[in-house]
Amino acid sequence: MELNCVIVDDEELPRKVLIELIRQRPDLNLLEVFESSVEALKYINTQEDIDLIFLDIIMPGFDGIDFIRALKYKPQVIVISSSQYFALKVFEYENIANYLLKPVNKEKFKKAIQKAEKRKEQSVGTLKPATSKEAVPAKESILYINSGKRLIKIDIPSIRIIEAKGNFIYIKTINENYITHSTLKNIEDKLPADKFLRVHRSYIINLEMIVDIQDNSVLIDKEIIPISRRNKPQLMNRLNLL
Repeated sequence: MELNCVIVDDEELPRKVLIELIRQRPDLNLLEVFESSVEALKYINTQEDIDLIFLDIIMPGFDGIDFIRALKYKPQVIVISSSQYFALKVFEYENIANYLLKPVNKEKFKKAIQKAEKRKEQSVGTLKPATSKEAVPAKESILYINSGKRLIKIDIPSIRIIEAKGNFIYIKTINENYITHSTLKNIEDKLPADKFLRVHRSYIINLEMIVDIQDNSVLIDKEIIPISRRNKPQLMNRLNLL
């Protein structure tokens, strides 16, 4: 059995140690090595054939727990850390295969790989999505977006308006606005359908943020949003009208 794996660690020496340990094993196929957790997540979430991630839990710019939660396909994860602090926390997630302390030695690495291989055999393909005793944030609570070189977490209930302008999406929340390179359809698919509605080819609104509706427009906070003729009947049906 061969496991396709990825390394995510911002420290050079631990990366080199892992690379060498992986190269010594014919059952491991190293696909990519990342210093940035944001860049790693962008890559991993577009690949369905990754079996194992070696993840440094303490990474700048993006917390390791949030990284685990944001994984789309839930490959197995071997956490690498210089501290035992996160051990209990990470094992709340079903796709965590092991927790290794730095510096990683060959014998413990071998045992961790054997465990990962056994888990893959037992799973017969894909592991179930990660779950936590705290409950992994549901689809309707959190949205992650790429903005420049940052991965930003947005509380979905705080979103007021989403507007498409060319190849960019403007997400306007109660406290702040964000810009990301995406499509309105892609964002729409990630939002709870009972709370959000596309009222125009360029706009999605939070139904709970509506202040007023008049003719072919809706007022969200102090911003007037156009309603297309095609979408207006659906909007009227969704509202709790007296």
